[in-house]
Amino acid sequence: MNADFEYQECLNRHGLKQTEHVLIAALGEKKLYLIEQGDTVELFPFSYGKQPVSCVENSLGTPTGLHEVAARIGGGEPAGMIFRGRVATGECWHQRSDAGPRQRNFVTTRILRLRGLEPGLNAGPGVDSHDRFIYIHGTNHPELFPGNISHGCLLMLDDDLIRLFDRIATGTQVYISPSAGL
Repeated sequence: MNADFEYQECLNRHGLKQTEHVLIAALGEKKLYLIEQGDTVELFPFSYGKQPVSCVENSLGTPTGLHEVAARIGGGEPAGMIFRGRVATGECWHQRSDAGPRQRNFVTTRILRLRGLEPGLNAGPGVDSHDRFIYIHGTNHPELFPGNISHGCLLMLDDDLIRLFDRIATGTQVYISPSAGL
């Protein structure tokens, strides 16, 4: 089964309509499809959690299923900006003295905060993607990309993330599938 079919089945199951823009993250191939009005208009590489895929709280795994962009954070900040608690610190990772492969992972560049839309899978007690602070965000380790190094989030390269961020709105549906692409 491909990711697009899973997404359509999910919409039908929950009685939802497709949003103007849709993101389908196919974990099986590490490709993020940007769909506008039913057509794939751009494809982005991404990476995800280093732990097994999981919706469970404290698992550090990337959750699956239907989500929406609950918040768009960081518009206008420079590429590489470090965020703490979803607030720009004023510091870019590549300008720090500890920049390089040993630097700890940071949330960088832009944040698309996700909210799960499937109760019991990625929404609600013990599995809530929003409460788990699951984001699509930049990485301060492009040298390891697309290796899976996050704590459950989807990571993108700066230029790709900025381009994506500028095209989508809050409320955009995001379907995360363990399957291959469309």
